[in-house]
Amino acid sequence: MSECIIKVVVIGPESTGKSTLCEKLAAHYKTIWVQEYAREYLIKNGNAYTQQDLLTIAKGQIENEEKAIQQLSNNQFPNNKQRTTNQGQTNNAQPQTPNKKLLIIDTDMHVMKIWSEFVFNTCNHFILNQIASREYHAYLLCEPDIDWVKDELREYPDLKTREILFHHYKDLLVHQHCAWTIINGGYDTRFQKAIAYIDSLFQ
Repeated sequence: MSECIIKVVVIGPESTGKSTLCEKLAAHYKTIWVQEYAREYLIKNGNAYTQQDLLTIAKGQIENEEKAIQQLSNNQFPNNKQRTTNQGQTNNAQPQTPNKKLLIIDTDMHVMKIWSEFVFNTCNHFILNQIASREYHAYLLCEPDIDWVKDELREYPDLKTREILFHHYKDLLVHQHCAWTIINGGYDTRFQKAIAYIDSLFQ
């Protein structure tokens, strides 16, 4: 049987614990995770971004995802590092399921689409085409039911805006073919719900 990489994407509004969840899941399943490229880009270039910047971020996200897929396919886990640039945390092991590997991905092109449309009322066709062509096994949609944490890159501290964005994400997922579930509750509850859902993908 050929080896399968199960790709699970974590999405949702800002400050919903996505990166924390990704890091904990990668550690739990002894795998790697693809970090959100937007953070690295905006920290380096400033948060006065344009629509062209979002396109650059989208391409960077995809590039890092492809690198992680190749790395996982070749069993190339970084040595003696708790975290690797853009590709997350690993403890030099693999998911303990024959013929299947797990890749956790923080953010995909659905996020770029909603971000672009919410801020600029339009979305580049490159992003839309990537949504149509890229395949994933499941999505974890994080609900904004935890406290907002201030961050130099975060834009929407008000719950109302984050709830609006959450429903945009939910609407997108409802109208696509991939499996998905909502992740809510406290941080530990979110983690346990995510584990239970991902475990079901290996059955």
